[in-house]
Amino acid sequence: MATSVFSGDETAPFFGFLGAAAALVFSCMGAAYGTAKSGVGVASMGVMRPELVMKSIVPVVMAGVLGIYGLIIAVIISTGINPKAKPYFLFDGYAHLSSGLACGLAGLAAGMAIGIVGDAGVRANAQQPKLFVGMILILIFAEALALYGLIVGIILSSRAGQSRAD
Repeated sequence: MATSVFSGDETAPFFGFLGAAAALVFSCMGAAYGTAKSGVGVASMGVMRPELVMKSIVPVVMAGVLGIYGLIIAVIISTGINPKAKPYFLFDGYAHLSSGLACGLAGLAAGMAIGIVGDAGVRANAQQPKLFVGMILILIFAEALALYGLIVGIILSSRAGQSRAD
């Protein structure tokens, strides 16, 4: 009979690592979509009004930040998974999975919103410069959605390790 030094649930780290991967992958998908969609709008607008290109990069930058949110949660989760140092139970794995999904899917949704608003906004800004402030406000509210996911992800990942009294 073999003895195992691991105390906890054998499959729990799978769910934890899945949460880390979900946070990064979904957030980066949102960042990529937002960057691509906004970039198309910037390129299209830049043909007619090249002097506004640098001012219209704002949606692209805001979309790029979404990937950083996913990276933060992925690092937090992956550093919390160390079954040899302390027991890692299914509760911990599910907490990390839900943390990653909350951040990742919020980042994906925000990226889609930023991409659509950024594309239409920079094109409209080229025709009517008074729309710039309104576009920025809408982009800020879209970015806030990802920030909510990051905050909830941090809270959920902090719950890992609280399943059993030490």
